[in-house]
Amino acid sequence: MFKKILIANRGEIACRVIRTARKMGIATVAVYSDADAGALHARTADECVRIGGAASTDSYLRIDRLLEALAATGAEAVHPGYGFLSENTEFAEALAERGIVFIGPGAHAITSMGDKITSKRIAAAAGVNTIPGYEDVIEGPDHAVAIARKIGYPVMLKASAGGGGKGMRIVQDDDECRAGFERAANEAQSSFGDDRVFAEKFIEQPRHIEFQIIADRHGNVVHLGERECSIQRRHQKVIEESPSPFMDPDTRQAMGEQAIALARAVDYASAGTVEFIVDGDKNFYFLEMNTRLQVEHPITEMVTGQDLVELMIRVAAGEPLPLTQDDVQQNGWAVESRVYAEDPSRNFLPSIGRLVRYQPPVENTRVRVDTGIEEGSEVSMFYDPMIAKLATWGESREAAIETMGEALDAYYIRGVNHNISFLGAVIAHERFRAGRLTTHFIDEEFPDGFQADRLPDGSANVPVIAAAVVHQARTARAAEISGQTRRFPRAAIEDWVVVINQARHAVRVTAIDNGFTVRVGEADHQVVTGWQPGELLFRAQIDGAPVLAQVDVEGAGYKLFHRGAEVSALVLTARGAELAGHMIEKAPPDLSRFLLSPMPGLLVRLRVQAGDKAEAGEELAVVEAMKMENSLRAANDVVVKTVLAQEGDSLEVDQPILEFE
Repeated sequence: MFKKILIANRGEIACRVIRTARKMGIATVAVYSDADAGALHARTADECVRIGGAASTDSYLRIDRLLEALAATGAEAVHPGYGFLSENTEFAEALAERGIVFIGPGAHAITSMGDKITSKRIAAAAGVNTIPGYEDVIEGPDHAVAIARKIGYPVMLKASAGGGGKGMRIVQDDDECRAGFERAANEAQSSFGDDRVFAEKFIEQPRHIEFQIIADRHGNVVHLGERECSIQRRHQKVIEESPSPFMDPDTRQAMGEQAIALARAVDYASAGTVEFIVDGDKNFYFLEMNTRLQVEHPITEMVTGQDLVELMIRVAAGEPLPLTQDDVQQNGWAVESRVYAEDPSRNFLPSIGRLVRYQPPVENTRVRVDTGIEEGSEVSMFYDPMIAKLATWGESREAAIETMGEALDAYYIRGVNHNISFLGAVIAHERFRAGRLTTHFIDEEFPDGFQADRLPDGSANVPVIAAAVVHQARTARAAEISGQTRRFPRAAIEDWVVVINQARHAVRVTAIDNGFTVRVGEADHQVVTGWQPGELLFRAQIDGAPVLAQVDVEGAGYKLFHRGAEVSALVLTARGAELAGHMIEKAPPDLSRFLLSPMPGLLVRLRVQAGDKAEAGEELAVVEAMKMENSLRAANDVVVKTVLAQEGDSLEVDQPILEFE
């Protein structure tokens, strides 16, 4: 077994590998960029080595710097994590030349499965179901249109070297095909240094179901069951679960056998994932194979009891698998939510900044948090904005989902925008709970974007009661402060008006042993709570049901977060509520004369100059963020008055790019 390994990655996956290596008694070496100096993964490892500047192209993608770190530390093997160089044949071969073990599959498997066109041919030859399409490289926009017409719209254009949703476009007609080809090729070149694009039939109402495989160098291959990954946005997975609610034993066996057949076809030896697209009739087709540890591997570990990182390390050290297919048992259900620094109210734009408060839910046998950050950490513009992976387990799907809802309510993050409320809304959605999933779920259920003021059924009174109790407790505390003016003592009254979304709720809050009685309208509610002013989480039993909500003091009121809803509440006296009704709301500034950058990013293209006219829908600029190109188009017919930014400029959120007449 290895004595020391280097982790060629950062963030949560580096911390994840370190955790297992430490359990196995293996010393670890972390690498870090200038942006990650002092990061959690660098401090957690036994040794750490600086490998370059903040940009990944100057650090985590620098093979030469990683080789230097290996030489300096004497590490015998490298775990690449996911992303960066995890599926880079050149890196694997450079390690082999120096006698250093790559904790992953062989170069042949990486090369074969890393190219979408080649992998599809190999899959077909191995007897794996494949999607109808054009397997050769598309030569240009007109060629793409000709191919799409032959396949039949809708068609998926995909980067041959792609992954993670980059270099991928769904096109419905010739115009979309020409524009989509150009955008897919540009993203592919930017992300992978390879602008080849191919096409295949787009399967409508699809599910994304993948199989986890593990293979050794002695010819043994097993699968560890499936993961349902259909909850996606822009082809990026958002929520995953294992097993799939759609699966039956016969389909599971057939898909598992094909996944194993593909692994054998390329002499696979490590952990890998074979992804399938499945239609409503349970017909399934090969999508791609990821020759690395998958982001969502924790849910497989939670239902099988296997440590995939440990298995990868043991396989790389030459050991045979310690289990057979008959040994693989799925126990219960697991769900994973990807927590990102992004703003769901602004079309999920990335958010950067420092986490001024960070309190994850408490981990136990049912709750797992994989993260590489802590309070005070900074979410940088240079890397993926993932904060953590939150996974929960239960004896049943319903139990795992309920635990996920509670864990999301307990996940407290301030300083950057995040998607926790959106994740909570998805988890609480009736269609999700019923298991009626497709990869179009988010587009279909949130067609107008995410509205954070929607409470799930049965929770309408929770923010009213919580705000009233919190305010009563804070008022009672304030009344106990000594030295108050005698003529104006702060009295702890019981009658209040809670104002939420302009709706007024008359409440009476009466203190009792271990809590309060709260009358809302004509109904009394028993609230058992020990909440004290200053606590971030409001935990209570309301009429016997457990409730957890986040409570922030917001000006003269409160902001409450519960089950995917974000609610602002004012708690006023009856007279205060009457006067508040006469207050004039401040009108927001008119920014319609400007084209604003919707995210922090790089202005890669500017299509117009001062004096130019543009029609509604015409592209005005392209901003690149997280290696994704975002087209900014005119909302109306406009005339450009002033150009306020230039190509190559780094933009902040809401920074003006153009001013219109």
